[in-house]
Amino acid sequence: MTDWEQRYRRIVIIGDTAATALVVASIGEFFGARDAANWHEKWGILAFCTELLVLGALAVSRAWAPAVLGQGAEEFRRLGRSLFTATVVLALGGIALTSRNIKLWIFVAIPAIALVTMTVRYLLRLWLHKQRKEGRCLRPVLAAGSPDTVRDLIDRTRRFPHIGWRIDAVCTTDGHGPEDDRIDGVPVVGPLADVAGHVRRDGYRVVAVTPDPHWSPDRLRRLAWNLEGSDAEMVVAPVLMEVAGPRLHVDAVLGIPLLRVSMPAFTGGRRAVKGVVDRLGAAVLLVLFAPVLAAVGLLVLLDSRGGAFYRQRRVGKDGREFTILKFRTMVVGADRARDALADLNEGAGPLFKLRRDPRVTRVGAVLRRYSLDELPQLFNVLAGSMSLVGPRPPLPEESAAYGPDIRRRLLVKPGLTGLWQISGRSDLPWEEAVRLDLRYVEDWSLALDTVILWKTLRAVFYGQGAY
Repeated sequence: MTDWEQRYRRIVIIGDTAATALVVASIGEFFGARDAANWHEKWGILAFCTELLVLGALAVSRAWAPAVLGQGAEEFRRLGRSLFTATVVLALGGIALTSRNIKLWIFVAIPAIALVTMTVRYLLRLWLHKQRKEGRCLRPVLAAGSPDTVRDLIDRTRRFPHIGWRIDAVCTTDGHGPEDDRIDGVPVVGPLADVAGHVRRDGYRVVAVTPDPHWSPDRLRRLAWNLEGSDAEMVVAPVLMEVAGPRLHVDAVLGIPLLRVSMPAFTGGRRAVKGVVDRLGAAVLLVLFAPVLAAVGLLVLLDSRGGAFYRQRRVGKDGREFTILKFRTMVVGADRARDALADLNEGAGPLFKLRRDPRVTRVGAVLRRYSLDELPQLFNVLAGSMSLVGPRPPLPEESAAYGPDIRRRLLVKPGLTGLWQISGRSDLPWEEAVRLDLRYVEDWSLALDTVILWKTLRAVFYGQGAY
């Protein structure tokens, strides 16, 4: 473990401990003051047991393991699992002791601890990601594979520094690289057969194994054995399918580790839950944003001639067309002027986009930058033609040009936001936008929807890729 990993882990432990103690002390102070005579007898013991259970559950669930801190959803899954375990143990203990005050700690203290600790973890993660974007707090990585797959890995780690990887060295089959024994500026230090020796000598924290004909099951097994006792984590990239999330499982069949890929769920109970969450969420958001909707509609009317809303036909689930609702951001008759601007198109693939579109009004430019023009689509979500999260709803002429692969985007409802929204929007290459949409279709989950909705707030605030 590197020095910064040890420091960050200590900070997280201190943060969890302080957050738990703060919540427990606040509840004890408030309710204990109302029953001061029995504070040490009742409230004090329960407060101590609650804090001890929470911290113990965090330790047992390995919620402080360096491998999960600062990236991915696993950190928060372990945190949630720990708090759930503490709740169950606390409830069983209350039943066994016939305590009348246990409900307070189960239904108030634990949820409050969850809220505070997750907020602290998220703030610490933001700080860590900022450090990584500045080139600090990165894990040194040795990549081992073919030059092409290693080059792709180097490119991805540079584009997404928040993951925390820095490719410091490369091993290839023959120990040479295509660019003076370098790959995208990273030195090639030797052949694949010498990976373990380089790790032990130079102290890399991660060994990233990328596809190469050299890697047979026997060689991968021996590499894992040779890395035992070092601080390095071995990561192997699957080469057959780009699948992640809840569809991917590891099973042992007759002693052989197999990746089991379950079929994507387009119907069933989870989809029904998603539909209920969509409509309830849209209804709540419409109530909360009612003043904003009214103010924006008035500004659109005052800024230029025409109505406040713009209606357009889009293609939804299973290719069915529906009318999408947006605030008008262009002058009246903008659709008819599109052909005259065709030569200036800056959009990716079949999309038509202009960074400085002369048809956009002054108010419209602000609405587009912060995605306020899309708020009326909450009515589409409420009506059931759209979802809160999903692929981008295409125009009929765009959909008509889709090949069989891209048409898989239409297997689910289009979304008010999606992976494309939090990954750059109009700045994305067409192929990347399609890949993200197909990934969502294949690997959808309620947890992924929650993450996308949370990250959408940040993407909208910064206005990246919006024009």
